[in-house]
Amino acid sequence: MEIFWNTIAQYNRDTFLMQIVITVIGVVLTTLLYLKPTIWVKRSMKIYLVLINSWISVVYYMIYCGTRSYNYILAIFWGVLALIWLWDLLTDYTPFERNPRYKLLTGCLYAMPFLYPIISWARGMEFPMMTTTVMPCSVAVFSIGLLLAFSRKINLLIILFLCHWALIAFSKVYVYKIPEDLLLASSTVPAIYLFFKNYIDQNLHKETKPSARLMNIFLIIMCLIIGIFLSITLFNEFTR
Repeated sequence: MEIFWNTIAQYNRDTFLMQIVITVIGVVLTTLLYLKPTIWVKRSMKIYLVLINSWISVVYYMIYCGTRSYNYILAIFWGVLALIWLWDLLTDYTPFERNPRYKLLTGCLYAMPFLYPIISWARGMEFPMMTTTVMPCSVAVFSIGLLLAFSRKINLLIILFLCHWALIAFSKVYVYKIPEDLLLASSTVPAIYLFFKNYIDQNLHKETKPSARLMNIFLIIMCLIIGIFLSITLFNEFTR
């Protein structure tokens, strides 16, 4: 655990100004995507997502987390996400078409990257040994919020990768004592359901095996199971 927090401290110490720049660019592009969703803005957002996932892969994991066990596996994970976004940029698979149905949830997801450092500070952590807005979980929760806000047509492969990462956050709460990661873990339950329900609704008229209705029931059961485990985790964390 000491190695884990020391790598975070060194990362923040050396890259904090760059993290501010990356965060500001993300806020600006997200705002433009809402106010002026031109082709250039949409492509710029995808380029940004390629770069920020590459940053997590190369700068965070390969350079600053080199002393951690299995850092190269996590670097590959985020590198694959960067390549998927690059493929999406070249093929224009995800059109970033606005879906206004989930305004409240997406607003909460957008706020979570900024809550990470606030919660770290509130529980006694000090800079540079604290979570910030340009770390894997912060980037994941931002990406989930962005895709949910523009979910009329999305790349489910990206969703599966992000939700898989979010579920890993359960273990980090215990192993590295990071209750901040409950933010990301908790966001997966409604997000997984809504993403795949949209997909199922779009395919209700098609012949699929298993049927779309059966898949919807399975999805509800899966989210209930995840929700139960999350509730147990939250209960244990706040009753210590």
